[in-house]
Amino acid sequence: MKYHPVDNALFRLNRDNFRKMMKPDAVAFFHAGDFVHRSSDQVYPFRQNADFFYLTGIEQEKCVLMLFPNSPNPELREVLFLQPSNEHISLWEGDRISKKRANDISGVERVCWLSEFEAMQKEAMVYATCVYLNTPENPRGMRGKYSQDLEFALKLKDQYPAHHYLRANPLLGNLRMVKSIPEQELIRKAVDITGKAIQRVMKFVKPGVGEYEVEAEIIHEYIRNRAGGHAFYPVVASGANACVLHYNANNRMCKDGDLLLIDTGAEYANYAGDISRTIPVNGRFSQRQKKVYDACLRVMKFARELLVPGNNLSEYHKEVMHFMEKELIALGLFTSADLKNQDTENLLVKKYFPHGTSHFLGLDVHDEGHRFVRFQPGMVLTCEPGIYIREEGIGVRIENDLMITENGPVDLSFDLPLETEEIEEIMNS
Repeated sequence: MKYHPVDNALFRLNRDNFRKMMKPDAVAFFHAGDFVHRSSDQVYPFRQNADFFYLTGIEQEKCVLMLFPNSPNPELREVLFLQPSNEHISLWEGDRISKKRANDISGVERVCWLSEFEAMQKEAMVYATCVYLNTPENPRGMRGKYSQDLEFALKLKDQYPAHHYLRANPLLGNLRMVKSIPEQELIRKAVDITGKAIQRVMKFVKPGVGEYEVEAEIIHEYIRNRAGGHAFYPVVASGANACVLHYNANNRMCKDGDLLLIDTGAEYANYAGDISRTIPVNGRFSQRQKKVYDACLRVMKFARELLVPGNNLSEYHKEVMHFMEKELIALGLFTSADLKNQDTENLLVKKYFPHGTSHFLGLDVHDEGHRFVRFQPGMVLTCEPGIYIREEGIGVRIENDLMITENGPVDLSFDLPLETEEIEEIMNS
């Protein structure tokens, strides 16, 4: 890990909060992520299971956490199991986390080797009446069909069919949606690093620069600020590429007169930033580009004021869509009469603004949360309206990260320029 050590008070708090939600005489099991093989003996970069990191802070594969608050055997109440190191592992990959180091990181007092897990799990199952299993669930789809948690769940239910099984995911999801103070600080750090990268790009971009060179500037700024890298693969889209929502080829040359849409986020201590800016490659917006940009910015300013306790994504997005319709009419993209006569199955606004305005942000860039949950203080969401006019080759997206509070939304990206005049000033300084 490149980031500064995180106080284990965060992970102890997270476990305490989860324990308070457990039923009496229940045991819970959580598995770390595993390496995904790329080819032969090559693997993709390891990324810890977000739930496991949330509860332990451990960034190592082949680990298990067992929580059994009411166990009659005190030694089973909270146990972290690790894979030990050996000579071969030390030579090829470096030493694994020691028991002492695992205790320092997680705050879990009882740390054992993974070889002890089976016996302790069997004893726990004798005492427990119900079991929390952390199956991979998300409204956007399964987080991994063959995750360690899912494989363990299927095996355990086969071995112990008479136990009562419960889902850990709804409990963890509710906890992860509302960020504690330490989590808020980690997200602020991720957002701050993301902002630094975008400001770096604003000073770097000019006609003839490759999208890939812009991507290189971004990752340079991330790594030098101790980020782990990208929270998601960055969008660096010039000209008509900006109308492709998840464009990531990043291989075109930026031309004079183009707009450049950048959507990127640093990952710091596994927490994500997510910011978008659209800038003129030559340092000056054309009249039409400015008009489209300012329309999108007005939508953003309207939308972010709706990120308040009690609202939800479903209702919020409908309000934003209605506001966006007015802006698109003003841009001459359709008329009020067209709006009245539109096909309700193919809304005109969706042609130019096809995606949602916000999503939850945290340990995943699209974090725990869904469109019907009511906003609460401590939740962090993006605000990212976009206008994409494919027939004109113009794509604009503006995105900041905001935290919901009782006194209104707090913009975590507040110091990053939004207005066209500010952007042009930086680019021409």
